[in-house]
This record gives sequence, C-alpha cells and structure tokens, in this order.
Amino acid sequence: SKCKFRIRVTYMNFKLEKPIIEMENEYNDYINEWEKSEEKIVPYAARREGQEFKDLLNNWKLDCTDKAYEKGFVPSTLYFLLGDNKKIYGAIHIRHELNEYLLSYGGHIGYGIRPSERKKGYATLMLSLSLPIAKELGIKKALITCDKENTSSAKTIKNNGGVLENEIEQKGEITQRYWIEL
Repeated sequence: SKCKFRIRVTYMNFKLEKPIIEMENEYNDYINEWEKSEEKIVPYAARREGQEFKDLLNNWKLDCTDKAYEKGFVPSTLYFLLGDNKKIYGAIHIRHELNEYLLSYGGHIGYGIRPSERKKGYATLMLSLSLPIAKELGIKKALITCDKENTSSAKTIKNNGGVLENEIEQKGEITQRYWIEL
C-alpha cells in the first residue's frame, strides 16, 4: 500500500516527515503564523479547518487511501519540512495521481512555506526532497502548477528542473503548468 510508504528524506539539518502526534505544538505554531498573516494556508491539505490535531492526523492517514475518492479527491500524502529544532518550516502535499482538475490546475505537488521563513531557499529544498518520494510512488513526470504572478514559486519549480508546458486561464487567473522528469 502506498500509505505504508514511510520515507524520511533528509538533507543537512532538514527532513520531510509525515505528521505525527508529537508535532502538535509545532503545527499549532505554524498554523497560527499563517492565520496572523491573513493569507490562505497552502497547501490546502495542511489547513486545520476547525479540527483537533488528532482528527487531522486520522484524516491525513485516510487521504492516502482509496477513501480519498469518497471525498472527491485522489489519494495523497502530506509531509512537513522540519528543521533539527523540530520547527515546521513548510508543508508539501503529494498527490499520488491526477484527476481532470489536477491535470489542469493543481498538479501532483502543492507546497507552502510559513510566512516568516520565505525567501531563504526552503521551498526549493522542500520540493527537491519530495521528488524522490513522488518517484517511489510511481510518478514518472511530476506536474507542478503555480499562479503566473507567483514568480517565487515558478523559480522554485525551475530550480528543481521544471519545464513550462503551457498556461491555462480560468476566471481571469493564469495557471502555469510545469513538468519535472523523475
């Protein structure tokens, strides 16, 4: 089962790790920072949505199973970028496959770095650490998208070998679609 896949990818003092109960305090700190910034938390999968942490853990575990289809999603896995200080720097969401919507607008991988830690290279690092996981999941080419105005995200994708395929407009928003060969 792809849910049993438990890779811990490490680089220097950083690692990607699936959420566990011991992360609750750091997760709350991470979410509180996003909420104070009044930005939408990305990726969407990392949002609290009024749930207790233990309930979030259960939902995240179910999200990597076929139960995800019942909610209108595809199986996926959420990881947090942790420093050796256990601080959560960002979250990355790997979708195991694409549906029609994800093929156009969402891609295989969505990510976000907490507001206070941006422009320090963490997004590029986090995406690079996620690519071996995506490959292990059987993804041969990873689709990653971003809003055209989000030049930082586009740079992150390009830094990881992303090649722009095209741009799609929907409701006045332009989504750039990049592919990374794994």
